[in-house]
Amino acid sequence: MNMQERLAAARGDVEADLVLRGGRLINVFSGAIEETDIVIAGENVVGFGSGYPAREVHDLDGAFVAPGLIDAHVHIESSLCTVPQFARAVVPHGTTTVITDPHEIANVLGLDGIRYMLETAKYGPLTVYVNVPSCVPATP
Repeated sequence: MNMQERLAAARGDVEADLVLRGGRLINVFSGAIEETDIVIAGENVVGFGSGYPAREVHDLDGAFVAPGLIDAHVHIESSLCTVPQFARAVVPHGTTTVITDPHEIANVLGLDGIRYMLETAKYGPLTVYVNVPSCVPATP
């Protein structure tokens, strides 16, 4: 879905793919809980509020909705967990995405270690982005 299509859905000019009706959105900036509908086009939230047309509607019946947390700098291997096990620990608490700096595994296993982390993260519930480690090798 391109930008023009998302904007048209955000304006209500075309049907969105999905509207989540009757939810209580937790505003993590203000701390307020706002009763609103959530409008989704493609993979993006494009609007909040009532009156949006959609191909599919789900009634949330007052359920709470909170955005996922993004951990912008983590060393998964420092937890002594594999990526799937790390995901089992953090996803239930609201972390949906991490940006990992795999310098420890890179210093031990090199590119094979980074490839291992990427492969084990591929099909899990946690979105994992990998930074290129800045301190590899650790010593000359």
